[in-house]
Amino acid sequence: MKIIDLSEFGQVYIVCGKTDMRRGIASLSLIIKEDFERDPMSGEVFLFCGAKQDIFKTLYWDDQGF
Repeated sequence: MKIIDLSEFGQVYIVCGKTDMRRGIASLSLIIKEDFERDPMSGEVFLFCGAKQDIFKTLYWDDQGF
């Protein structure tokens, strides 16, 4: 297991609720844009939680891609 220090990334947002973990980058980016009015390519970190709360997806843009 690897632990990542998210403090070096600046703002970290946890998207509360149940996210369908089958969603891809485009769909998760749309959630960030439309529901939260944030820019998914801002360099901020967005964490999504699955229905069972045992799986997470992270969306992060590093100037080269997600």
